[in-house]
Amino acid sequence: MIPGDQDPLQQNFTETLPTEMSVRIFSELDVRSLCRASLTCRHWNDIIEGSDQLWRSHCHTVLAICQREVDGERLAGCSWKVTLVRNYRKGCVKRRWLKGRYSNIRSADDIPPNSMCPLDVETWGEILEAELDR
Repeated sequence: MIPGDQDPLQQNFTETLPTEMSVRIFSELDVRSLCRASLTCRHWNDIIEGSDQLWRSHCHTVLAICQREVDGERLAGCSWKVTLVRNYRKGCVKRRWLKGRYSNIRSADDIPPNSMCPLDVETWGEILEAELDR
């Protein structure tokens, strides 16, 4: 090996492949794995964070609250990753409310942190209906 050359077995594949190929490889990961991969090294993070395509493909698979909200966030200029994270959080809040996790709350002061977020009217209607059924 020539001095200064890196052993091919030690090279990071993202440094040897065109970025488009690395994005294609990363696109096979689920959201959790994608987030973990972005923590691996700066180069991987740059590719993953810089590729809206990676986040877009997952945005519609995380049980987004409402397509209208996704569209609104995109029109407001939010990246697909921001849209994905916001809708994932909203989905978690919605599921907790629908499961009755907060049914025994008697005042606004008793509402735990991270249990509220802006939701559309239809979602709050579903939550109210589920509470009335309980």
